[in-house]
Amino acid sequence: MSDDYISIASPQLGDEERDRIGDVIESGIIADGPEVRGFEREFADYCGADHGVATSNGTTALHAALHALDIGPGDRVLTTPFTFIATANAVTFTGADVGFVDIDPRTYNLDPDALEARLRAGEQVDAVIAVHLYGLPADMTRLGELAETYDFALVEDAAQAHGAAVEGKRVGSFGDAACFSFYPTKNMTTSEGGMITTNSADVAERAARFVDHGRVSGYEHAEVGHNFRMTSIAAAIGRIQLGRLPGFTRARQANAAALTDYLEDAPVTTPDTPPDRTHVFHQYTVECDGVERDALKSYLDGKGIATGVYYPKPVHKQAAYEHLSVSAPVAENAARRVLSLPVHPALSDSDIERIGRAVADYAGVVT
Repeated sequence: MSDDYISIASPQLGDEERDRIGDVIESGIIADGPEVRGFEREFADYCGADHGVATSNGTTALHAALHALDIGPGDRVLTTPFTFIATANAVTFTGADVGFVDIDPRTYNLDPDALEARLRAGEQVDAVIAVHLYGLPADMTRLGELAETYDFALVEDAAQAHGAAVEGKRVGSFGDAACFSFYPTKNMTTSEGGMITTNSADVAERAARFVDHGRVSGYEHAEVGHNFRMTSIAAAIGRIQLGRLPGFTRARQANAAALTDYLEDAPVTTPDTPPDRTHVFHQYTVECDGVERDALKSYLDGKGIATGVYYPKPVHKQAAYEHLSVSAPVAENAARRVLSLPVHPALSDSDIERIGRAVADYAGVVT
């Protein structure tokens, strides 16, 4: 790979993280311990939530949160089909049934109108998982109103949305629980890791017990649980990354704004951010209008610019879920047309210009 190749993601780790890891190793407490408790408090405070429960990854965060909300066999959970499969898998792990609601074509998030139609028709819904796709929050105001009216649990899948907000209120503080991922490509990382945030002491207690073998103290176990714990080494990285997150976010937002300017006349639709929401651009995702998506992707790769397709196949089209009867034409159309461009904080101004001009120039190549 050449030195001028532009990657789709670039984890930002440096001396601060190395020093903090060294301190943890020196302490001898490298599994679950005080460092993890500190990260839980700090991350919950950042989100404006009362409690945080650290986990081994974003999928285990979702599984534990659903368990803490008493979701299990006989229950039905609705979510978007336009997401990473982990969202649906977490529901399946609980023994509950998963269903899919189509998306809003502007935001790619779960469509509240489509959900409300299902609710009015009398469909059983015990919980809804709203995914904040690409770093743009779902319509939590509307979804919160529906949860109140129809009495279902509301969970945020905020794996891609650290620091995103609705009307100035950060995600992670809405609904009954929220779940984050700290995978290396996310807006902040712990290498692998997850977090549940909630304003419910009961949900936090149940989740914390579930991720630690159902432990209540010592060798007393109140229920069957898992080992979904975060390590102190991961938490040490996370505490430093959390301090750097505002800077990462500003860089992503500035890069996104610059890309939008370059792409003003390009044959793509640039990301749409409703006025009440703050987008943190985990991905900068365009929709190909006058050009074929895969051809544009190949062209950019030839120019040394990495891209990504998130996601080429909706969850209900995956082998694990294709037995379900699902109507989601908007999600299926998006899956054929979306393309994510590099937007991460490591990009230089010249990188952004190169990406923007390459996409814009492609229209001239194909016409």
